[in-house]
Amino acid sequence: MPNAEPAGSAGSVGSADAVGPLERGLTVLRALSAPGADDRTRHSDLVRETGLARSTVDRVVSTLDRLGLARSDGREVALAPRLMELSGAYLTACGIPAALGPAAERLADEFDESVSVAVPDDGVAGVRFVLQTTRRRTMSLAFRIGDLLPAERCAPGALFAAEWDAEGWRVWRARREADPLGAGFAVAPPAGGLWDGGGFEERAARAGTDGWAGDDQLIEPGLVAVAVPVRDGAGRTVCAVSVVSHTSRALESLRERVLPRLRSVQGELEAALAAPRPAPGAAPVRDTSLEAKRELGPGFLQSLARGLAVLGSLGADRGDGMALTAVAEATGLARATARRSLLTLEQLGYVAPDGRRWRLLPKVLELGCARLSGLGLAEIARPHLVALVRRVHESASLAVLDGADIRYVARVPTVRIMSVNITVGTRFPAYATSMGRVLLAGLARDERPALPEVLPALTRRTVTSPLALEGIVERAAADGFALVDEELEEGLRSLAVPVRGADGRVVAAVNVARHAGNGTPDEMRDALLPALWEAAELIGADLRALGGTRSP
Repeated sequence: MPNAEPAGSAGSVGSADAVGPLERGLTVLRALSAPGADDRTRHSDLVRETGLARSTVDRVVSTLDRLGLARSDGREVALAPRLMELSGAYLTACGIPAALGPAAERLADEFDESVSVAVPDDGVAGVRFVLQTTRRRTMSLAFRIGDLLPAERCAPGALFAAEWDAEGWRVWRARREADPLGAGFAVAPPAGGLWDGGGFEERAARAGTDGWAGDDQLIEPGLVAVAVPVRDGAGRTVCAVSVVSHTSRALESLRERVLPRLRSVQGELEAALAAPRPAPGAAPVRDTSLEAKRELGPGFLQSLARGLAVLGSLGADRGDGMALTAVAEATGLARATARRSLLTLEQLGYVAPDGRRWRLLPKVLELGCARLSGLGLAEIARPHLVALVRRVHESASLAVLDGADIRYVARVPTVRIMSVNITVGTRFPAYATSMGRVLLAGLARDERPALPEVLPALTRRTVTSPLALEGIVERAAADGFALVDEELEEGLRSLAVPVRGADGRVVAAVNVARHAGNGTPDEMRDALLPALWEAAELIGADLRALGGTRSP
C-alpha cells in the first residue's frame, strides 16, 4: 500500500509554498459535499463548519459560482453539476468505468443483482465506489459513485488489505483508534452491535489466500456481498468487483451462485482494464481565471481557479500520469504556478507523484461526486428552467419521450392572469406537440414509434397525415427546433428545442408555450429561440459533466 503521507519524490510542499486559496476552496467544497449537508447551505453555516472567515467564504463561493461549480444567491449556495468534471477527471484517468462498465452490466443482468466496482482509498484505509449497476427493487441495494466505506466493513476492503504493507496496517490502526465506530464514514451506520472490526487481519489474510471475500451484514443488517479482485499486469489488485444482495439470499448461497461465474470472467475483466485506451476527446482545461479576475476583481480567487484547472487537467493522463510540463501546457499556466498547485493538491491527498509524473487519487471523488451522481434529469434541468422563465417571462417545461407520448418531467410556471396549466407527469401525444416533434427528430426513422394511418385531429389545425408529419419531423431535425401552432389545443402555441445527453443523443426537450394571440409564430420564434437554445445547451453541459459519473 502506498504511503498515506504526502510522498516526497516530487518535492513536498511547505506551508510557505502552499496555495492558500486552493486549500480554503477545497475546504469549502468538502463542507458542501458532506453526506449530511443540505442541498442548499447558508454562507453563515459554511463559516461555522469550516472555521474560515465570512469574507473568505464569500470569496470562495463567488469564485466557485463564477467557475460554474456551485450556484449562490449571496446567502445560500448549492453544488452545481459541473463540479462533477473533477470526479470525472479521476474516473477517466483510472479507466475503470469505461473498461468494466459493459461487463458489470452483463453480470447484473445475468445475476439479477446489483454489481459494484470499488477502488482502495489508501489515505484513510477505505474503499470508494467508482461503478454501480443496480437492479431496481422495493428494497434497493445501491452505493453512489464516490461513496466511502471503511475497509474492514466491506468485501472489497479485505481484498485490498490482503496486499497492505506495514505502513498500510499502521494507517488502518491509527484511523481505527481515532474513530473506532467509523463515524467518519457517513455512508455506513456506526458499527454498534454489528461488528467492531475485530479479526479483520485474519479476514484479509484469508481473502488473499482464497482470492475472494464476503460481506455478511458488515455494513448494515440485511446486506451481503461477494467480491473478487481485478489485477494489473504486475499482479496488484487495482479494483474489486462485488455482487451485492440481501439476506433473502444467505452469503453462502450467494457465494455458490455467483463466485464461479465471477472467477470465470476475471481474466476478461483484467484484459479489458489493460487494453489500450483511446486518446482523450475532451478539450484541455485551460486557465480562464484572468478574464474572470478582471470581471469580478478582488472577489475572484485566481489561485483557486488555477488549482482546480490543474486538478481537472489530470483527467487526460490515461492512467500513466502527467508530467509537470504537460500539466502546464494543458492548462496554459506557467510551470511554477502549476507546480505549486500540484504540491498543494499532493499535501491534501488529491494527487500523488509517480517519479516525474502526477496522477489523480480516489479522494477526488469526495468533492461532490456522491451527492451529485444521484441527480435526476428534472433536478439537473430545474435551475436552467428557472433562469429561462426569468429571461423570457413565459412558462418553461422539460419532457421525455415515453412510447408515442411525451411525459413532462419538470416545469416552471410563470404567474399570469391567463397561463398554461400543465403539471409534471402530464402526457400528450408526441405527434401534436413541439417537444414531441424534436424528440422524434432525435431518433432514427426505424426507432420512431409506429403511428396509425390517420392521426387523431385534436384541433382543426392538427396535422393528421403521418407522411406530412414525417416531413415536419425531418425539418425539425435540420432546424434544431419545432414550433406547433394550435395543433394540441386551440389558442396554444409552443416552441421546443432538443436537449442532448453525454453521448450526443437527444434525451429530452425543453419548450416555452404562450397564447396564440401573443404575436405571430415568427415573432415567437425570433424572440424565444435564442434563449431556448441556450437553456438546452446548459442542461446538456450539466448532463455531459455527469455523464462519466452517473450510475447506469
